[in-house]
Amino acid sequence: MLIKTKGIVLGSIKYKESSIIVRIYTEALGLRSYIIHGVRSSKSKNNKAALYRPLTLLDMEVYERGNTEIQKVADARISRPFFSFQSNIYKSTILIFLTEVLSKLLKEEESNDALFTFLEQSLIAFDQIEAHFSNFHLQFLLKLPLHMGFGFSKASEMIEQLQAVRTEDKQIEGAINMLLDSSYTAAIPLNHKTRSTILDYLLKYFQLHMHNFGTVKSLAILQEVLSD
Repeated sequence: MLIKTKGIVLGSIKYKESSIIVRIYTEALGLRSYIIHGVRSSKSKNNKAALYRPLTLLDMEVYERGNTEIQKVADARISRPFFSFQSNIYKSTILIFLTEVLSKLLKEEESNDALFTFLEQSLIAFDQIEAHFSNFHLQFLLKLPLHMGFGFSKASEMIEQLQAVRTEDKQIEGAINMLLDSSYTAAIPLNHKTRSTILDYLLKYFQLHMHNFGTVKSLAILQEVLSD
């Protein structure tokens, strides 16, 4: 069966001499793996590898066969090009971190229109923001669980689940509520310590709700870049 769908690239691994296997979160089918032949060949035309960079938005025609875990792509093209990610070290570092987190969170092999729309619109918004985006990853990760079935509408709900009792909780609680209630373009003044604490809470929250979430290897790089 040939299906048209949008997709968000989560990552790829090399396969044999010139191919890759790409994990893509699709609008119509949920999480899928696709084999792409000839991408790494010197004879490859049109720089096909660029289509499968992490968090690229694609328009796709894909084959869906129920008896195989790895499917094939009939056609793929960039749905909406991004213009600011490659040239901005802060944005590119945030994207590396979010790609790793999303790869751990997105496991469902079924469609979730609201979740896909949230991911797509958030990435487009991030590309368009020209300043005050150092809180983007926090806002994104705070809002994400609402579309995955384990969200919260206010900070106290998350903190209570973590059984976190710390002297700065009231300050952190207020900051989380501001992030939850604001748009990506809002300039919310947070210092590095507050951002780090909120991110620590979020990762522990994901570990609580997602089996085998584990640690995020790119966290240390994110913290170093955003501490500037």
